[in-house]
Amino acid sequence: MQRNLVRLLLLFSYATLHHSLPLSTSSRWIIDEHTGDRVKLVCANWAAHLEPMLAEGLDKQPVGNIVKNVASMGFNCVRLTWATYMFTRYADVTVAQSFSGLGLGDAMVGISRNNPRFLNLTLVDAQRALIAELGLHGVMVVLDNQVSRPMWCCGDDDGNGFFGDKYFDPKEWLRGLAIVAKRYKNTQMVVAMSMRNELRGPLQNETVWYRYVKDGARTIHRANPNLLVIVSGVHYDLDFSFLKKKPLNLNFQQKIVYETHRYSFTEGQTNLWLNGQLNRVCKSVIQELQNKAGFLVEDGNKAPLFVSEFGINQLGGNRADNVFLGCFLGYLAEMDLDWSIWALQGSYYLRDGLHGPEETYGMLNYNWSSVRSPKFQHKLQLVRRHLQDPYSKVPMYYILYHPWSGKCIKAKNSQVYATDCRSFSRWNHAGSRNPIQLTGSKLCLSAAGNGIPAILSGNCTGNQSQWELISDSKLQLASKDEKGTYLCLELNHENSSMVVTNKCLCLDDDSDSSCQENPETQWFKLIFANI
Repeated sequence: MQRNLVRLLLLFSYATLHHSLPLSTSSRWIIDEHTGDRVKLVCANWAAHLEPMLAEGLDKQPVGNIVKNVASMGFNCVRLTWATYMFTRYADVTVAQSFSGLGLGDAMVGISRNNPRFLNLTLVDAQRALIAELGLHGVMVVLDNQVSRPMWCCGDDDGNGFFGDKYFDPKEWLRGLAIVAKRYKNTQMVVAMSMRNELRGPLQNETVWYRYVKDGARTIHRANPNLLVIVSGVHYDLDFSFLKKKPLNLNFQQKIVYETHRYSFTEGQTNLWLNGQLNRVCKSVIQELQNKAGFLVEDGNKAPLFVSEFGINQLGGNRADNVFLGCFLGYLAEMDLDWSIWALQGSYYLRDGLHGPEETYGMLNYNWSSVRSPKFQHKLQLVRRHLQDPYSKVPMYYILYHPWSGKCIKAKNSQVYATDCRSFSRWNHAGSRNPIQLTGSKLCLSAAGNGIPAILSGNCTGNQSQWELISDSKLQLASKDEKGTYLCLELNHENSSMVVTNKCLCLDDDSDSSCQENPETQWFKLIFANI
């Protein structure tokens, strides 16, 4: 009785506090189909496509506790992965049979203790039960067809990469899409289906891509016209550049969303982040991303772009990840894209033959009991926010954002300081070599000198109040002191709130073009907003 009452209260909370469904698209935005209001997907990937074919972590915590953590971390959606074979070959297999066959006795003991009702469910019914729990907490679901044969993903030669691969029979894949789309036709919180994760490998071919992507999209739409259909590019979800010449014209274009992925190791770029001049590396990576996928939100056939995977090693020791993150968060905030972090899970039942390995990219710790890295969680604060709205009547303004720390700049009593992005000042800026003016005032951001805190000044015409984005990355905001020397805004410690101006690091005209200093403390971004 008490459990039913709690569920009713949760449903009432969802009905009164959340947008209505289903979702659709308008130009580059995902919207509420009924009201036209923008809906931003802020998701966590929850893996369920490996050999056990059950969402990870049910051996560690009750499913309700996990889902509460998803919601409390600020995620409004889960990208839930699944394998085609689970529906086409193993639909009658129970969770207990799956785990027993893989020798996962310890994990079965954990599931029996924390989620006993799951053990005797079939794998497909266990997925439905998990989705029901997410729905009770107002968390939307994007169903991602990660692989055909259940296994860890992804490699060029794993047999799961492209249509016609060893384990990737297009007919069976289409049948799986139809089964899953139809199965959730009346499940409101399942809002989207991703056709296939990270198409890749030697069989890649644009002609074949167009054929089967259209077949897959139509299959999903016929079975469940409420769903958004998420389209993967080629080369591990990186490249849609061929669409510039030949768009993917479908007669339900208002349901089409594209997805892309990005990590520090994408395209073998780890060494660039470790050894390159970071301003130049950031510029080249963002240009590549924009040319291959970001153009979709800006060209004549605008459509939403969903960054369905990005993430870092949250133990903090991976330097390539750490320097990549500041660059990428600046882009993600600037474009105000929908996204999904890799990953939610803190551990796996079975991965690459290992029982119970840890996932260091996971938002939750190994025991799934708490957030693994509050610092990383903090850095996602601004990109979680809904920053732009095509129908907003609020005048445009800028947020001054420091992506390395995840902080935003606030002004008070002629002082400026960095704070968390739940609160920030609004700024006006007319472009390079113009003042950055506090909205609604006559005060402007000003450099007081080398190593001295930045201030608000009533003098908006002097050199020290004229700001420009310098360096290749366009992430260093600089003005000139009385001697004509560039000084850059800097937040020199993640735990500090003091914004100073210092000599700019690693400018393009430095005599040492291979500058190895890390300029991220000086990386600031003016983020357009109208919310």
